[in-house]
Amino acid sequence: MDILRFATAGSVDDGKSTLIGRLLYDTKTVFEDQIESVERASRERGDEHTNLALLTDGLRAEREQGITIDVAYRYFATPKRTFIIADTPGHIQYTRNMVTGASTADLALVLVDARKGILEQSRRHAFLATLLEVPHLVLCINKMDLVDYSQEVYDRIHDEFRAFATKLRIPDLTVVPVSALKGDNVVTRSPNMPWYEGSSLLHHLENVHVASDRNLIDVRFPVQYVIRPQSDAWHDYRGYAGQVAGGVIKKGDEVMVLPSGFTTRIASVATADGEVDEAYPPMSVTIRLEDEIDVSRGDMICRPRNAPVAAQNLDAMVCWMDESASLQVGRKYAIKHTTRTARAVVRDLQYRLDVNTLHRDESADSLSLNEVGRVRLRTTAPLMTDEYSRNRTTGGFVLVDEATNRTVAAGMITSAG
Repeated sequence: MDILRFATAGSVDDGKSTLIGRLLYDTKTVFEDQIESVERASRERGDEHTNLALLTDGLRAEREQGITIDVAYRYFATPKRTFIIADTPGHIQYTRNMVTGASTADLALVLVDARKGILEQSRRHAFLATLLEVPHLVLCINKMDLVDYSQEVYDRIHDEFRAFATKLRIPDLTVVPVSALKGDNVVTRSPNMPWYEGSSLLHHLENVHVASDRNLIDVRFPVQYVIRPQSDAWHDYRGYAGQVAGGVIKKGDEVMVLPSGFTTRIASVATADGEVDEAYPPMSVTIRLEDEIDVSRGDMICRPRNAPVAAQNLDAMVCWMDESASLQVGRKYAIKHTTRTARAVVRDLQYRLDVNTLHRDESADSLSLNEVGRVRLRTTAPLMTDEYSRNRTTGGFVLVDEATNRTVAAGMITSAG
């Protein structure tokens, strides 16, 4: 069944967790004991209604504070599609969590409170979604029940956000007025807003077209592990395991191995259940080659005439995630890109980006927690890269502080050479 991965974002108390709880509840994908637990917790908290947000706010600290801190992943399905939800935090200090949640999303769902309108965090999260190349954006104007389902309020917020969206690259924008608490326009169309002519949120999620990486001609297969069974029956077996990052891989296809540049053909493609006719993202498979070529972890299998760029100089947008130290020009970090690890030095910080105003501060000399900027890196070994806009896997990387082993930044390659 088709899978849609989407991330929810927005300012604090806009109702993200409640909206997801409503989707889970109304699609009957919640067990009775979970409902009973949530009802009991709601009574203990003194809530007037069953607090559906507790279905996603699983951490005890979150329940006590009434906020979402970590990225909470939830799953549900309808007859049309399977869904993976990343419920991300709304607080400004958890921007890095939103980046994590949206990095694999096909769709970003940004909530705004109808009473408050577009806030700083609404703009921040919409920008981050476009920075992460999320192709579909849904603006949910929530709590419409608290503004008497006013079309005037809806039109004002709708127009304000569309004006802001013109500054961003949003291929597909949809606006839906909802009440997560009451269920209006979440799973079914609401009679309380007859002036709204669009579909319910769930109907849109079920039918939005998700372009699959399998349609790309760029075959990308980073080798994660070389399989050499220590058995007499398998002494000639040599397989290369990994996750397909782009394109379709079939038996008999001509491929090239980087960085060596040797070419061969695929002898077989197999999963844990046996051989398959083809493999595509995000399948994890083992590939065997017809010729004995020296292939190891970190190598890339691709098409001979459609190879990624082997680069040591990278221009990239980075989101800084370390709260104890800032990014400094001249600092060295470990860089993890697909299955390959090298060292990298920050050659230049071209500018720091204000994600609220989109102003570029070219005088900046560092990046602090949750700040975004464009940097130039030099790596000790070539990385097999694509632009992030073309392939998220081969275009993304993380920087690691070698002294503490902490992940300090997430990066998106804009150009390489």
